[in-house]
Amino acid sequence: MKLVSRLALVAALGLAAPLGSAAYAQALSPAVGRPLQNASNAARSGNTAAATAAINQARAAAKTPEERRKVAEMAAFVYTRGGQFGRAAQELEAVGASPRQLAPLYYRAGQFNKAIAAAQKAGGTDMQVIVAQSHLRTGKYAEAAKVYERLSKANPRYLENLAAAQYKMGDKKAYLATTERLIRFDPSPARWKTLLADLKDAQMPREAKLALFHLSQQTGNLSRSQDYQEFAKLAIISNQPGVAKAALDQAKAANALGTDAMTTTLVNEAGKRATQAQATVARLPKTPAGQYQAGNILLGAGNYPAAVNAFKVAATGTGNQADAARLFMGISQLRAGQGGAARQTFAAIPQTSGMKDIASLWSLYASTRA
Repeated sequence: MKLVSRLALVAALGLAAPLGSAAYAQALSPAVGRPLQNASNAARSGNTAAATAAINQARAAAKTPEERRKVAEMAAFVYTRGGQFGRAAQELEAVGASPRQLAPLYYRAGQFNKAIAAAQKAGGTDMQVIVAQSHLRTGKYAEAAKVYERLSKANPRYLENLAAAQYKMGDKKAYLATTERLIRFDPSPARWKTLLADLKDAQMPREAKLALFHLSQQTGNLSRSQDYQEFAKLAIISNQPGVAKAALDQAKAANALGTDAMTTTLVNEAGKRATQAQATVARLPKTPAGQYQAGNILLGAGNYPAAVNAFKVAATGTGNQADAARLFMGISQLRAGQGGAARQTFAAIPQTSGMKDIASLWSLYASTRA
């Protein structure tokens, strides 16, 4: 989230009023007013050096408290335009500026403890955002989460910030709960993209990572050539060659696939393996292990009802493969139009399983499609 834009800072400082007004001119002597006007013009044109020289000229001529205050305000304006937020804050501190003026400058200057203190004195939602962001920047993720939890109760748009803080503090349970609230509020592809990007580099079993790519595809969040290729490679390794072929075909149709030799080899290999797998699926044993392989092949072929039946047998096995079978059975059920059954299947995966987090996301997706 972009906290404070430069124009917002200028507005907060109260320095946006034109210096050429009659009221302003009457308040200052020409020896102060003219160089301040020059400083304003120079700052607006990006000439910080000339603006600073004009400020120094006005400061030397300032005699009254009002003139010194105007000089400090213009100096803060110049330094803010030049990105020197610490110097801008110093100028305003010297003339007793309000905490509301100072808090965003402290934040932009990286003086986070001062930013927190000033923002807490000022009060208001915008100031609480500064408090939370300052906590994030100093690694105090739990403190940031507390602030964003309060803010999100009044406005759901802060759920994204809350989730980010919880993710950074390593509270996976809270992060997923907030994510669920966030996506129920806004289930758009862009919202899913943010969530899935956060999880992409997380450590998880291979089957869970493959299911994460399936969800990226399902939510319209596969776009880059490297993502399609990673999805395809993972699908081939996991005995879902039909999934790999379909992903690469989708990438080609979207002009998101390279033409280099390595990519061409991957495309050819996916097609060859998909054809071979289809020819062997009927001969696979009716054991949990054999039907797990059959379910993967049928899922890749788009034969979702048959995939569901195969994964049901596979789920009667034990260990990681049984949980992976439940995960892909739920995906197959959802794609077969069995949303309610899919949610029940995802819910049946044990909390201790490495598939549970991704299953929960698939269940959330299923609930938004009901």
